Amino acid sequence: MPILTFPDGNARSVEPGSTGRSVVEGIAKSLAKRTVAMVLDGTVHDLSDPIERDAAIEFIARDDPRALELIRHDCAHVLAEAVQALWPGTQVTIGPVIENGFYYDFAKNEPFTPEDFPAIEAKMREIMSRDAPFTKEVWKRDDIKKVFADKGEAYKVELVDAIPPGEDLKVYRQGDWFDLCRGPHMTSTGKVGTAFKLMKVAGAYWRGDSNNPMLTRIYGTAWASKEDLDAYLHRLEEAERRDHRRLGREMDLFHFQEEGPGVVFWHAKGWTIFQELIAYMRRRLKGDYAEVNAPQILDKSLWETSGHWDWYRENMFAAQSAGDEAEDKRWFALKPMNCPGHVQIFKHGLKSYRDLPLRMAEFGIVHRYEPSGAMHGLMRVRGFTQDDAHIFCTEDQLAAECLKINELILSTYADFGFGEIVVKLSTRPEKRVGSDALWDHAEGVMTTVLAQIEEQSAGRIRTEVNPGEGAFYGPKFEYVLRDAIGRDWQCGTTQVDFNLPERFGAFYVDADSQKKPPVMVHRAICGSMERFTGILIEHFAGHFPLWLAPVQVMVATITQEADAYAAEVIAAATRAGLRVESDLRNEKINYKVREHSLAKVPVMLVLGRKEGEERTVSIRRLGSQQTRTLGLDAALAELVAEAASPDIRRAQGVADTVPTEAATLDAHHGERPAP
Repeated sequence: MPILTFPDGNARSVEPGSTGRSVVEGIAKSLAKRTVAMVLDGTVHDLSDPIERDAAIEFIARDDPRALELIRHDCAHVLAEAVQALWPGTQVTIGPVIENGFYYDFAKNEPFTPEDFPAIEAKMREIMSRDAPFTKEVWKRDDIKKVFADKGEAYKVELVDAIPPGEDLKVYRQGDWFDLCRGPHMTSTGKVGTAFKLMKVAGAYWRGDSNNPMLTRIYGTAWASKEDLDAYLHRLEEAERRDHRRLGREMDLFHFQEEGPGVVFWHAKGWTIFQELIAYMRRRLKGDYAEVNAPQILDKSLWETSGHWDWYRENMFAAQSAGDEAEDKRWFALKPMNCPGHVQIFKHGLKSYRDLPLRMAEFGIVHRYEPSGAMHGLMRVRGFTQDDAHIFCTEDQLAAECLKINELILSTYADFGFGEIVVKLSTRPEKRVGSDALWDHAEGVMTTVLAQIEEQSAGRIRTEVNPGEGAFYGPKFEYVLRDAIGRDWQCGTTQVDFNLPERFGAFYVDADSQKKPPVMVHRAICGSMERFTGILIEHFAGHFPLWLAPVQVMVATITQEADAYAAEVIAAATRAGLRVESDLRNEKINYKVREHSLAKVPVMLVLGRKEGEERTVSIRRLGSQQTRTLGLDAALAELVAEAASPDIRRAQGVADTVPTEAATLDAHHGERPAP
């Protein structure tokens, strides 16, 4: 008889063919009432599935995080039934679970619109109230094709044909309505709950092929509770308000256009932010890294040696030289990575073990092909700048270098107010170069370092393992940070590479006068500087700390009598190193305040006749209705101190006053209160 082992370690034998339902009911009726599915050896199953073998078993309640995917899957089925009940003759196609929700594609003569949502949602609630059980049936291929053909469900017939021979053809019923589905499902439609919402409609080609018919896709979201749904909808509202593309227009930071798809046209203010980030990173690297610059375009033979031509070719931009001579007809590639160029720099001149570790950094512009549909503002572009670095070291130095990089990455994120960090170890992928022995060694070192990172953080940093997600040349750490509204962004990486130096014949001379290939560590902190800028725009909702703000101070006059004094204030602020602009227009001050608040200028110095006579300024902070009056010299000294970046403040021995997002960003307005 099958032996089931429970999470508490207890075990019991059951009759062959016993279902999860019968097992849980034998434990406690109250537990059975709460249970919606079971887990056998780590895989979620229907509660009605028979148990034929020994297994570790666990029961899932509806509020278990693992049940959320089931809630969304079941909700998609309820959506499909509701649509066919309201619009008979509509064909259903596929309806998978996606991040934060689900969608279902429908074939209908007249596409759906958002105006249809209230009727659909009402019908869905009606179906859920019936609490019809989900029941699974296994059908013969010919039988199921005939049933769907008789119903006019041509897309379902095609899906049946796509299922490989030998696989079970499963149908799930919910009352009289049924659908082709792999499962699993919860026990009944009532378990879905009412914490769902239909979000939008879109066109989608059948199977993603533009030669196929266009279908209508309805997107929805579903959660375990109304509180979770409301929180998600609020995050969406916040994300829309913080969208870096919208703020980029309002703040005049950058734009994109068709003649340069996937590359950024930086405006002066956006370029100021970008250059402040570069300057900050340069200061953080000073003394440890030598900054280098490798060519933008290199012969394809180099990329063949590196392995990129074989492993990464579809993502590379390549061109043939235009010379008339045969020897000039060569293929070149715009670099998608900086690493092969850095190996060439390392190889130039003999290196000894005494020269290691050798750390070289480059703010290198790289180009990678992204499909047009995948590009998204600054977040996903085709040309971008990496804050890239490569460390060449011995095997004995590897662990210490990884820990040193970890300290740099975490302290950098802290300077931008990111406190919640996850470090993930990604291990060997299926497609890779190098021997298993090298991978074993690299992963062993990285696993040890990961444990040290967790121990040294005293619980502040979470760590995880991502099996199979490493680079093709080595395992890597991925640093994932959480922004002000709870979204996760993977930015930094530390990638160990035992392969590339050897492929290029790079070596150093060890203490025994033997040639040895160095270990190469690929390191990025921000990753793509363009993407990191976009993340910061949304993290701060455009309201940057003073050191990053493109315009730090706006001098605005109440009356023209203050114009002469305004010129003095502007000159003094400029001499003090502040980025300052002026607004001397003959407009009401409230109009000026509104305009510059929309542009997210953090500080306004308001000047009138009184301020000019007393040589003072009225300081107004973004997001505050209050003003403070200070003498000009005192005000400028205060602003200059505040405008120092966190690393400069540390160097000066000044306490860091850069606040975290939780303390500074109003949940509804994303504005920092006045001090």
